[in-house]
Amino acid sequence: MEKKIKNAVIDKKVKAEVKGEAEAKRPLAAKGTRDISSIPVYNSSGKEIEKAALDKKLFTGEVNKAILYQATIMYHANQRRGTASTKTRSDVSGGGKKPWRQKGTGRARAGSTRSPLWRGGGIIFGPHPRDFHYHLPKKMLKVALLSGLNAKVRDEEMIAIDRMEINEPKTKKFQEILDALKIQGKSLFILEEISDNVKKASRNIDNVSVKNYKDFNVMDLMSCDKVVISKGALGKLPERLAI
Repeated sequence: MEKKIKNAVIDKKVKAEVKGEAEAKRPLAAKGTRDISSIPVYNSSGKEIEKAALDKKLFTGEVNKAILYQATIMYHANQRRGTASTKTRSDVSGGGKKPWRQKGTGRARAGSTRSPLWRGGGIIFGPHPRDFHYHLPKKMLKVALLSGLNAKVRDEEMIAIDRMEINEPKTKKFQEILDALKIQGKSLFILEEISDNVKKASRNIDNVSVKNYKDFNVMDLMSCDKVVISKGALGKLPERLAI
């Protein structure tokens, strides 16, 4: 009887582990139940004017978390300057004279006061300047970018704007658009073309990044709370994400 109970408990644990692994392999869960075949399109006054259909070949709702993770790690590594440096015993000044004679003092033998064992001595296996940069294959980066876009659509963190036009290079004009769209936190604007007025009006606002549809990457997507894409840039995405 005890053996049957133990076997039942073991079977239950195994099933739970298998279920957990299966859930871990599933795509990222969506916050809402909205249809991912389209996103709302707003004007600069914050009014929803239509729905923009998404390319079904690109926006399938699938998120490859493994490649997304690898791409994020790569971009973080490429931001490292690699300037950390320590001095070994050969780099530390001093220590040329033997502290005391080899024998007869009762102390441990020592040949230099700059030994790593001494205070003020060199550092063993410390960091030295190095290059942390590396690159992933282009196809992997495209899959990661596509996964990031799908994640934003599924999490209802992506909207479209009909056109991004600012007549004056004033921060106030750009802030009015943010207020009309009710955007809070970090935001990423993906545009087909970035005019001088838009560039100058947005550069003085914290947590706002404006990118051309050719230039944004996975880090830009993952580090923002809201993605605002122009209709023109949305139509150009198949060209950018062609695999």
